[in-house]
Amino acid sequence: MKDKIIKILIEARPEFDFNEIQEDFISGGMLDSFDIISIVSDIETELGVSIQGDKILPENFDSLQAIEDLIKESSC
Repeated sequence: MKDKIIKILIEARPEFDFNEIQEDFISGGMLDSFDIISIVSDIETELGVSIQGDKILPENFDSLQAIEDLIKESSC
């Protein structure tokens, strides 16, 4: 799943190496609110999950692990 998430992140922001950097996406300025909306849409399409609006919070997109946890929680 991590490879798919990294692919989605790279498509959203190709100027960053998400293979190397796996945390502080929001606080480090790598992703902003517009990126998150795009990423949510791509995750839902590519991974077949539905992310609830109340889960679209910066802390759920600040690291690779946080995104993976969000996807796992959303697929239940």
